[in-house]
Amino acid sequence: MMSTNILNIEAAQAFEKQSVIFDELYGKNTIIEYKRKRTRAHLERYLPKGSEILELNAGTGEDAIYFAQKRHQVHATDISEGMLKQLNQKVCELNLSEWVSSEQISFEELTKITHKKPFDAIFSNFGGLNCTYQLDKVAASFSDLLKPNGTVTLVIMPPFCLWEFLTILKGNTKLAFRRLFAKTGAKAHIEGVRFLCWYYEPAHIISFLKKDFEVVSLEGLCALVPPSYLETFPNKYPRLYPILQKLEDRLKSTFPFKYIGDYFIITLKKKVSNQG
Repeated sequence: MMSTNILNIEAAQAFEKQSVIFDELYGKNTIIEYKRKRTRAHLERYLPKGSEILELNAGTGEDAIYFAQKRHQVHATDISEGMLKQLNQKVCELNLSEWVSSEQISFEELTKITHKKPFDAIFSNFGGLNCTYQLDKVAASFSDLLKPNGTVTLVIMPPFCLWEFLTILKGNTKLAFRRLFAKTGAKAHIEGVRFLCWYYEPAHIISFLKKDFEVVSLEGLCALVPPSYLETFPNKYPRLYPILQKLEDRLKSTFPFKYIGDYFIITLKKKVSNQG
C-alpha cells in the first residue's frame, strides 16, 4: 500500500488541475443541481440557526457559499490550493468574508487544523472521503471538533451502484463491477492524473463512529435518478426524468434504495453520554 502522503499528493494534483474549470464543467448539470439540493436539504434538517460548520473537501465553495448566505459560519477546508483559490475569489466577490474562512489541509490531518473551535456540524459532500483508505483515521478526529449534540453529515460512494451495475446489460463488465472488486482501491483519473479511491458501505461509517455517535438519518442519492455523469439524461428523457426524481424523493430512506445509489447521505449525532 502506498503511503498516505503519496495518495494525498496524487488526489491533490488531480483536483488542482481541474479547479480552474470545475465550475464550468459542472455548473449547468441538472443532475448535480438535484444532488446539491438533496444534500443541502438533508443537512439543513439538523443545523441549528447560525451554525458553525466545518466543511471537508470544500472544492470551489458552492456549498460553503450557500450556507454562508443562510447565515451559517463556514470553515472550508480542502487539500487543493487551486480549489481554495476559486473558493476565496467567490467569497470575496460576494462579500462573504465574514461568514467563510478557509484552510488548506487534508482531512487526514484534522488534528492539526488551526481553526479548532468546536463546530455544530462537520460536512463532506460528493464522495471526497472516498479518496482515502484511512477513513477510520479521519472519523476518529470528528468528536473533538464538535460541540455537544453536534452532527456529522457525509456523502459517500458505496460499493454498489444500481445504475453502474445495470451497464452489464450492455456488456460493460468493467464499469458494472468496478466498485465491487475495489478492495485495494479503484483507479480514477481527472484531467489525466490518476489516483485511487475506495468505496464504503454505511455499516463502515457507523462502525468507525459508533463509540461517540449515533445514526439519525440515512438515505440514498442517485439510486433511481441517474448519476451526474449521465448529464444528457434529463434532456434526452424529459418525461421519465421527473418521474424518477419524484420516486427517489419518496423512496430515498427505504430499503434497498438507501444502499444502492451513486452515493448515500448519512448523518450521525454525537452522543451526549460520551461528552466530557
